[in-house]
Amino acid sequence: MPGSCINLPRILMRQMSPLARWSCALGLSLAAGCTSLPAMHGAAPALQAAHPSLPETRLSPTEALQWLDRVGWGATGQDLVELQHLGLKSWLAWQLAPAPDALPPAVEQQIASLSISRQPMPALLQELDARRLAVKNAVSPEDKTRLQQALQRRLNQLGTEAQQRFVLRALYSRAQLQEKMSWFWLNHFSISMRKADLRAWAGDYEEQAIRPHALGNFRDLLGATLRHPAMLRYLDNASNAVGRINENHARELLELHTMGVGSGYTQADVQAMARILTGAGINLQPAGTPPPRLQPKRQADYLRSGFFEFNPARHDYGPKRFLGRPMQAHGMAEIEEALDRIVASPATARLIAYKLAVFLVADEPPPALVERTALAFRTSHADIAATVAALLTAPEAAHFGQKYRDPLHYVLACTRLVANGRIAADAMPVLNWVRRLGQAPYAHETPEGYPLRQSDWAGPGQMAARFEVARQIATRSTLLFRADPKALLSEQDWLGQRLDQWSPASQAALAQARDPVDWSALLLSTPEMMYR
Repeated sequence: MPGSCINLPRILMRQMSPLARWSCALGLSLAAGCTSLPAMHGAAPALQAAHPSLPETRLSPTEALQWLDRVGWGATGQDLVELQHLGLKSWLAWQLAPAPDALPPAVEQQIASLSISRQPMPALLQELDARRLAVKNAVSPEDKTRLQQALQRRLNQLGTEAQQRFVLRALYSRAQLQEKMSWFWLNHFSISMRKADLRAWAGDYEEQAIRPHALGNFRDLLGATLRHPAMLRYLDNASNAVGRINENHARELLELHTMGVGSGYTQADVQAMARILTGAGINLQPAGTPPPRLQPKRQADYLRSGFFEFNPARHDYGPKRFLGRPMQAHGMAEIEEALDRIVASPATARLIAYKLAVFLVADEPPPALVERTALAFRTSHADIAATVAALLTAPEAAHFGQKYRDPLHYVLACTRLVANGRIAADAMPVLNWVRRLGQAPYAHETPEGYPLRQSDWAGPGQMAARFEVARQIATRSTLLFRADPKALLSEQDWLGQRLDQWSPASQAALAQARDPVDWSALLLSTPEMMYR
């Protein structure tokens, strides 16, 4: 039978809930590459209409829902009304340059109540230093253990709050493309809270280095991530200095963040980049602290901006050759010159275009789509919004419903569908569902970030976990959103426009639901909910 679960181990099938077994029978053996989803190609005219030089065009409900799933974290009835009212061209233009006040006041209040929102980083660092000092000066082993555990709980709280804030924005911001691109860049310039004290820095990294540039200029974004203490610590450039070179940051900068493996740079370029990055580090002293003592000829090269410090005493001023040409500048200006060369490289345009296409369109994007997007990146001088606009409106991007939802997309789409604008009393259940499926923000240990393809997320274990998460979302949502169970999904009129496009098997299964909660759980487990 197409889409059957015959490849799942029998013992796993026996352990699954009835909901999970039903879902498998319906066709969720995605690890085997099976799906009963129909192809959706109806939005090609609308894609052409979204081009700035063409007039506005209104979308059918099917087309609008396809666009909402692609551009954001999952469609809601409110989104559907807004997109159909504005039309694709105006709506997409707003998404590419959104207003700053895109969150409901109740969500703003939740975010404002977090300690990472109330406490500036200098004050937070002072608090953590005081806690560490108390651990060091503890008078007994018992006190030392107690204070150390309290410090770890505080660090865990800071990391969890950063994750909660991300989830709240993704769930409720009208600027869905900005939130989605913030995640893309957080994953592209990945850090892990599991290293050192990065739990304290994760929220600031997103706020200062990622979000301001998510739809801005890639060159600015690259520089901001390079200078942030979270990245300097994660990739060890804070310890990179003349006489004790550390290549970690230089290697990942070229391999993961910009040009990519096999793009033509050499090991000699990695070594040169590591030397160029010497002196770029962190200074956690209060603002106004005098700079270190330097040779007179190097004093003008010293730079302090926030917690970032360029210390000439740690910089390698020797001659360097990078990407086939000698470096002309010196000191911090040498770092800026190197970043300019990297961003101007066609290899960087191709890598960013390819990753954006995989993220937004398809696991194996058409080469013409990647080339069109890379051209937009180059001609716009690395403008992210212009690059994304070219990608989204390209003819090759007109195939909808074929991109598999990774765990974060899945949980957020399901929650947005159930909530339909209702504000969650607590973001922790949503965050825990994401954690359960293995894609929590800031938690990927290695610097390449979470994978983006279906083959990485569609195994039997992941599917079994999704079925249970679907049941939890349906069961707990009545409390989470303070709503009548009947009002969650089964009585949301706008869903009829979506369900009309779903397979007869899915609709027949939904018709057998015992109650509204069961109906919601079944809906969230259908094959159609696994794709966007």
